[in-house]
Amino acid sequence: MNNVYGEWLKAQREAVGMTQQEVATAAVMTRSHISHIEAGRRIPSKEDARRLDRALNTGNVLSSFLPDGDRAVAEYFEAALHLEQQATMIREFALSFIPGILQTERYARAVLSTSFPPVSEAECDRLVVTRLERAKILGDPVTPVVWAALDEAVLRRVVGGPNVMAEQLLHVVRLVESGRVRVHVLPFGLGVHPLMQSMLTLLKFEDQPPVAYSEGIQVGKIHDSPAVVDRLEGVYDLALGDAMPLKESLALMRATAKEFGHRD
Repeated sequence: MNNVYGEWLKAQREAVGMTQQEVATAAVMTRSHISHIEAGRRIPSKEDARRLDRALNTGNVLSSFLPDGDRAVAEYFEAALHLEQQATMIREFALSFIPGILQTERYARAVLSTSFPPVSEAECDRLVVTRLERAKILGDPVTPVVWAALDEAVLRRVVGGPNVMAEQLLHVVRLVESGRVRVHVLPFGLGVHPLMQSMLTLLKFEDQPPVAYSEGIQVGKIHDSPAVVDRLEGVYDLALGDAMPLKESLALMRATAKEFGHRD
């Protein structure tokens, strides 16, 4: 993605002969956060940008030209992808599809093949590989912590056919049984709930401020504003409080997978 902002920050830092650690200390930030900003993987908050201006004596340049904290993400969610790989905790809410990092190959292919305008088979293959590569973060038995809140529609809507659905649901069941992820279902009987407007991902990091990511039809937004992230975390917690407990959610997924498995 375009990194004019990060490159300019690095140039100003080097021009005054400061290391990343020296800038981080002066701006009351962490060195890794400075590194991520310079590399284009993060956008500083408005307060961080003001502290960077003071640390580097750049007037209000870094504050004035701060990229939009709620920037649109082109081509799926390329900016959020970098953040997902760095996160120590990922909390997902899915309204229509199984979250990407939990998808099987056949399920991912069925989802990606419905894009418009249509993509070639080769392009679909590339997209599937990219999506499956994301799931490799689950190879570590501990980090990141992954929670998923699923609207019941995610379990019921047939994607790719009954066999694909049965395979996909059992894949999630195995991840839950292994203790690698937690999944809670928001049942139809709950009625309207506060997360129904779009899918949502909440990301936490070891030494960086948390962010949120929301997605609609061919558009995604990274929310970097602390106030916005705090509000979205509250909405997620509120909905999760009304979700089915883990054991009941697991039982529903098993039962639904069994139903799909009996269809031809």
